[in-house]
This record gives sequence, structure tokens and C-alpha cells, in this order.
Amino acid sequence: MKKIAYIEIDTHAEVAQDFMEIMEDSGRFEVDYYFSKKIKDQVKDSAQNIFLSDSSMILDQLHASHYQLIIIGTVHRYFDTFQVIAEKYNSAVIVHNINFMNATRFGLIKSIFKADMMYRLKLWWKEGLLYSSKVYQKAKNLLVLDEELSSDRLKFLPVFYTKNFSFPENKVLTIVIPGGVSQKRRDYKKVFSMIKDLEDGYSDIESKLVDFVFLGKAKNEELKEIIDLERSLNYINITYFTERVSQEDYENWMKKADVLWCPIQQETEFFSQKEIYGHTKMTGNLGDAIKYGKFAVFPKNYPSGLDFIVSEKEELMKQFNDLKNASYDFSKYYNKVSVQKNLENFLDTLI
Repeated sequence: MKKIAYIEIDTHAEVAQDFMEIMEDSGRFEVDYYFSKKIKDQVKDSAQNIFLSDSSMILDQLHASHYQLIIIGTVHRYFDTFQVIAEKYNSAVIVHNINFMNATRFGLIKSIFKADMMYRLKLWWKEGLLYSSKVYQKAKNLLVLDEELSSDRLKFLPVFYTKNFSFPENKVLTIVIPGGVSQKRRDYKKVFSMIKDLEDGYSDIESKLVDFVFLGKAKNEELKEIIDLERSLNYINITYFTERVSQEDYENWMKKADVLWCPIQQETEFFSQKEIYGHTKMTGNLGDAIKYGKFAVFPKNYPSGLDFIVSEKEELMKQFNDLKNASYDFSKYYNKVSVQKNLENFLDTLI
């Protein structure tokens, strides 16, 4: 049995969770997981080989074991540490922001003074920020989680599979908008405007017709707008959260969703580097649609050849209702057995 390590001491607990679940009963690979406390607290511990780690420990931990492959889940800090790992071991890095990966030293220096200056100065002085691109250059392989972002340089890592859930029958059409409620990543101003328009289109109806669920923490201006919106509605119900949504609640609402609505911005920024969804950056909503077996409505400008990723239409409520009654055989393409086999075959090519 081949032995590999998966490191996540920074950000993407959800991807680590997906990797753990797809590999938990692998007969070909044994995986050791090195998680920071923050990450370990967010994943479901299924009695696998999980070790607490951080940037001061990970090099010694890896030195004590022999791995044929080391996967680094996120390189958004600790660049000096990850550079050593990339140089010393057969390593593969998951890339979440392609333009950030290619950022020049000059571009990174300029970005320090654009936002979060004290945090970015810390990354510069103590964590090797200006050498971030060297981690990606030294890594033996670069990985992406969206096949449509793959290329000769960026290889597709298949980790998303459709889980076997029982879905409740909703009394009203339930539209879930997954993700943090922030205008930076999703166009909530458009969402609020469209909900108001839908409300104005109803008349003489006693019961609620639809529930829009903002499945992420709402705060600041967006929270104020949601509260104002809620007060103005008679025929539409909205559900929102003022605290971080637990994994259990997130999963329950995703199972309950009739359709996912993903009004992502075409452009966003990471470390002041412009990123474009579907071109240089993947949205986690793609993985959500696969994992929970749901149709997802995306903006017209989002590029996708997947049949369950649907471009937003003018008659939005009709589209939501049509998709509620439509079907797509997720189990044919994204069942756990086939995805695990594809992943194992791919990992073999990296060793």
C-alpha cells in the first residue's frame, strides 16, 4: 500500500474533508493528515491518521516518515516552510488562485500596502511572502479541483462525489444561496433587487410561495439589507444567519434545497490580485452542486460545460420551478466508487 501525506494548516478545511471522505476506504493508499488545530476542529474525525501540526512542526514531522507523495492543500501563507517541502519532497500543491500563483515579487510588494497591511507585512517579514511563486515553481505537480481549469501545467484532482442523501419534500420552493454573505464574492445587491421584483409580482396570495436561504454568515451592510428586505416581504420568506453556519446546519440546508442559486461575481481579488471565476479561480459552489446532487443557477457570464450548471434566465422563478422538477443522474458520473478509482489512478501518476 502506498503512503502519502496531506497537509492543511491554513484555510481549506472543506477540501481536506472531501479528500478524507473519498480516500477513507481506499485499498491502494494509506494517507496521513497533518492539520492545524483550526482545521482539525472543522473536519469530521473518522478515526483516520490525523496529526496536529503547524508551520513550526511540519518539517520535523515529515522528516520522521517516508512518504511517496505529499499533497499541500493550501499555499496562502507559510511560504518559506512550504518552499522547503516543495524542494525536498515529491510534492503536489492544490492551486486555488492561479493569478496569485503567478504574481511577481513587485506585484506582491505593491499589494502589501493596498489592504490588511499589518497582516501582509507579517507574511513578508516572517513567512517568506515574496518567495510564494517559488513554492509553485518547485512543486513537482500543480493541482486544480475544477477540470475546466486544468491544462498541461495544472492537473485535475478529482475529489467531489455525490453523497447518498435522503432529501426532504419541501412545502414551498426552497432556493439556497450557499456561501458567505459578502458583496466581494457574490452579487447580493442583484439578489436583493430580484427578490423585491419577485415580491412585487405576487398579489392576493395568502401563503408563502418560496424560501430564499442565505446559507452563510451575514454581517455589516449585507445584514442590514437583509433585515430591511425581510420587513418588506409578504409572499416570500427569507432565512439568514448572523453567526458562522455549522457544518451540520450547512449540510441539512443543502440537502433541503430544491435548487442552488450561485450569483458569484465574475471578478474577485485574492491578495489584491484579480481573479476570474471559471478562468483563474474555482468556486466552491461547483463542489456543492456535485456533493449534494443539485442543479445550480450561475450568472450568464460563468463558463461551464456541465449540464447541472445552468445559466440564469430572465424568468427566474419559472427557471427555479422547472429545475425543481428536472432530473440529472449525478450517480452515473459522480458516484463514490468511480470517483475514488479515478483519484487513485491519478495519484499513481504522481508517484
